[in-house]
Amino acid sequence: QVQLVESGGGLVQAGGSLRLSCAVSGRAFSSYNMGWFRQAPGKQRDFVAAITWSGIIYNADSVKGRFTISRDNANNTVYLQMNSLKPEDTAVYYCAAHTGMGTDYRRSYYRSTLYDYWGQGTQVTVSS
Repeated sequence: QVQLVESGGGLVQAGGSLRLSCAVSGRAFSSYNMGWFRQAPGKQRDFVAAITWSGIIYNADSVKGRFTISRDNANNTVYLQMNSLKPEDTAVYYCAAHTGMGTDYRRSYYRSTLYDYWGQGTQVTVSS
């Protein structure tokens, strides 16, 4: 079993910054593709950013230039640095892991159904 635990969410004013962390229990973390998704009340879960096992990064257009995904394989952790936050960034943020082979991740990184394991989420609230 792979477990993911998000942390770092909170309340911040527009223009501020937060760094989310996702601690992953899997012993093969360095081979996982990792993603961040978010879900606002009453809305669908949307892709935010992803990073492959080799370090290739993908970003949603809505966060390009503001958010940065990174990973620390030595500590089984993936991060989401969020700068210049806007009220529309308010959502529960989820970390997810894609552990398997056999899927062309490079074509489907934005699809939530591709991911095998999910954290419980951390709330990010941006006030105006």
